[in-house]
Amino acid sequence: MKKKIRIGVIFGGKSAEHEVSLRSAGNVIAALDKEKYEVVPIGIDKVGKWVLREATARLLKGDNSNPVELDASSKQVSLIVQSAGALVDIHSHEHYGKLDVIFPVLHGPYGEDGSVQGLLKLASVPFVGAGVLGSAIGMDKDVTKRLLREAGIPVAKFVTIGFGEVCTYKKIIATLGLPVFVKPANLGSSVGISKVKNKSEFERAVKEAFEYDTKVIIEEAINGREIECSVLGNENPIASLPGEVIPKHEFYSYTAKYIDEHGAALEIPARLSKEVVKKIQKTAIKTFKVLNCEGMGRVDFFLKKNGELLVNEINTIPGFTAISMYPKLWEASGMSYSELLDRLIALAIERFEREQKLKSTV
Repeated sequence: MKKKIRIGVIFGGKSAEHEVSLRSAGNVIAALDKEKYEVVPIGIDKVGKWVLREATARLLKGDNSNPVELDASSKQVSLIVQSAGALVDIHSHEHYGKLDVIFPVLHGPYGEDGSVQGLLKLASVPFVGAGVLGSAIGMDKDVTKRLLREAGIPVAKFVTIGFGEVCTYKKIIATLGLPVFVKPANLGSSVGISKVKNKSEFERAVKEAFEYDTKVIIEEAINGREIECSVLGNENPIASLPGEVIPKHEFYSYTAKYIDEHGAALEIPARLSKEVVKKIQKTAIKTFKVLNCEGMGRVDFFLKKNGELLVNEINTIPGFTAISMYPKLWEASGMSYSELLDRLIALAIERFEREQKLKSTV
């Protein structure tokens, strides 16, 4: 009998997207083929403690309307650096064995931004998704947009404000017009985002965004269709059929994405001509490569009435909830949820084995 791959699924985390991560992880854990994988659920609570096993039952009871949370009584563990994936109880020092691969289902800072990816590289264990650089770039909307602009990929006009810097409302509207979107530069899932139409809203929005990050990005509002495309692969990535998000709220908010099943209509695949589909897929793959991504990514676009296509952002650990676009787009493209997870895990192992062959001495 073939030995099962021992896979650690890491979820939760210290970011404002903690609950989204738990919902995503619940779906990933349920979909992993138990004939192929021995699944080791590893939760990270909101203060950064890693907990093992007992968190799973509580996690899987959550649904799209009720809060889910980690069980604080779970065993606290640590991943040992340079251990090839060994987990140890931080109190009893009991050894829980090594993990063959890790699937980070973490959204936002301390999980999607390269932090955990750096730890996993130091621990010398394969992991799903982008590496340190691609994760850090994809998390930072300001850096993402500057790199895309440099590569000739169209993006919306934007202004970035660092902590302590002053950028007046008058200057913003002169540059970007109204309305504008105010966002924390390093966060996702529409957390901390506001649509601004006047000065008082602008001041409140900037203050709120700075509660989540030390850098805030302000973008012009684009009047266009919201199109998303999933990308899968390492050196030779492929793109799914595109889908369209039709928000029922003023914009595609956190509630619309993860809580309210009727918060947005998802048209999968999107009603687009073959030529436009090819253009979106080609641009999604180019974006994925320019931003140094690997494994998976969901590229979000605006498609204007005149046919102009703008990249909004990339998500290097896209949502895997019951209503998330990344897996749904692959299902529409002919790849089941379980097959998608198999491919992501295989890509992680392939990259790790390739990197292990690189010279570390002269």
